[in-house]
Amino acid sequence: MSLLEAIFMGIIQGLTEFLPVSSSGHLALFKILFGVETDTGMLFDVLLHLGTLIAIFVALHKDILRLLGEGIAIVEEFFLNVRIFIGNVLHKEGKSYYRLVNNSYRKFVMLVIVSTIPTGIIGYTAADVVEEATGVLLIPGICLVVTAILLFISDRIADGDKLPRNVTYSNAFFIGICQGFATLPGLSRSGTTITVCLLSKFDRKFAVKYSFIMSIPAVLGAVVLEIKDMIGVSVTASEVGCYIVGVVFAAVVGYICIKTMLVVVRKKKFTFFAIYCFIIGWISIIGHFIAA
Repeated sequence: MSLLEAIFMGIIQGLTEFLPVSSSGHLALFKILFGVETDTGMLFDVLLHLGTLIAIFVALHKDILRLLGEGIAIVEEFFLNVRIFIGNVLHKEGKSYYRLVNNSYRKFVMLVIVSTIPTGIIGYTAADVVEEATGVLLIPGICLVVTAILLFISDRIADGDKLPRNVTYSNAFFIGICQGFATLPGLSRSGTTITVCLLSKFDRKFAVKYSFIMSIPAVLGAVVLEIKDMIGVSVTASEVGCYIVGVVFAAVVGYICIKTMLVVVRKKKFTFFAIYCFIIGWISIIGHFIAA
């Protein structure tokens, strides 16, 4: 892989991870059409996702820091409740327990955890299938058409008003399932999860934030699994340089696109992306059969 190819792939990842047109699908198409070989399997793809993860941390740092703080507080108070329980049982103390989920940010934390469970299970069990699917034009093409349909629907959903306190854990679990399936190349993760959030009557701004923040544990998990599997794989100095450059470009472009998406969803401007995905999807499907 050349430095120029790494730059292009970083830009593609940054643009397509947050714009609802499927980063994995576009990366797969780019590799197939231009014969790009990374020699390390899915490692570079995962590192590019790490770049867009950095963009999320920068763009939504206030929310993320608050969520981390409340998450730590939940864990601390859970152990305090265990201590109180032991005291109440053994010493008949009768102390009251801490209410673990007592504000919107703590509910947000719990919702993300619930969403992460099915995403993690599906992502882990389907990893080999996803890697195989990136090597042909047909699967990304079909999934891009599905993405187009989802985006077309999302612009026509009535505005909801659900914020964390109103969202149910069953909502969060179902959204997590959808995020798990969105690991398929061509099926936009952000487009899928935002559409499902809107169908669940989420407030539009919160739907975007939830979609981006719930991707953090999923991407971190994928990075850990991929790096674990790549132990012992030789990577040249030039490849390391290309990987770093690709990650930087993914992070910078991704940050710009996060800010763009917050406006796009509020103003119901998904139709353009739906048309784009529909066209690219059908071109990919036709191209698969021509090549065959």
